[in-house]
Amino acid sequence: MSFWEDKKVLVTGGAGFLGSFVVEKLIERGVSRENIRIPRSRELDLRKWENCVKAVENMDVVIHLAARVGGIGFNRKYPATLFYDNAIMGIQLMEAARLAGVEKYVAIGTVCAYPKFTPVPFKEEDLWNGYPEETNAPYGIAKKIQLVQAQAYRQQYGFNAIFLLPVNLYGPRDNFHLEHSHVIPALIRKMVDARIEGRDEIVVWGTGKPSREFLYVEDAAEGILLATEKYNKPDPVNLGSGMEITIRDLVNLIAELTGYDGKITWDTSKPDGQPRRCLDVSRAEREFGFKAKTDFREGLKRTIKWYEENRERVKWGR
Repeated sequence: MSFWEDKKVLVTGGAGFLGSFVVEKLIERGVSRENIRIPRSRELDLRKWENCVKAVENMDVVIHLAARVGGIGFNRKYPATLFYDNAIMGIQLMEAARLAGVEKYVAIGTVCAYPKFTPVPFKEEDLWNGYPEETNAPYGIAKKIQLVQAQAYRQQYGFNAIFLLPVNLYGPRDNFHLEHSHVIPALIRKMVDARIEGRDEIVVWGTGKPSREFLYVEDAAEGILLATEKYNKPDPVNLGSGMEITIRDLVNLIAELTGYDGKITWDTSKPDGQPRRCLDVSRAEREFGFKAKTDFREGLKRTIKWYEENRERVKWGR
């Protein structure tokens, strides 16, 4: 707890999915709400240099969660936007933080930064052994730039920046928009809506053969704060659960948990994305004692319940 005493903390993306849980856990750790700055993109666009300077002013810790993200379809449609927005925000914010004398900077990367055919489980030392999967490479590379910057700034300036690599997240408050959501919220929305509206078929992208690993959002928030408190090294660190499930098995599990018993049609003309994703999570446990706690089935139940309770608000974009 002493780490956070009198600290002023900037959480970019603090009103978003992951950020809202990070902020809650900061408050639980004793950080006063007045000492947490949460810039909203409509008020402080971090793609602009002067706004990055304003955001970091008088801050002790920066946790950079703000990002433009989406599923495979969104990445294919907007690769340039995803590259530019994520790269420019990260580069400028870290430089502004360095100039402002920020004590600790936490950059959040993505599992999409790993090469397409990384041996499973993904080890941090394999991060540069190939090009990322094509459909999300611009996004993955834009985020990986922050690792290079963090290591260079530590070497030249002694700037205490760390880089974390979370796997795919899920949980309550996720983005359930069908155009730019990730696989779990997209499947939950399709199946819950179909069940409620009496439709007997949904369409799912790909073949179902790829595998993915998922980390419950509250576990991810806890891992980020543990790393902020205890980790001060240049090497990147994976944040994951260490589990692996095929998309086909995931679809069947979500159908069971949502009560959807209609037809599932696989659109094999659509891309599968990376063949497998599963992280080696031993470094996080060794370096700062992080281990995911939430059972996957239980986490899905909580996520489904949240969507069912907030369906109308989500549907109308509120």
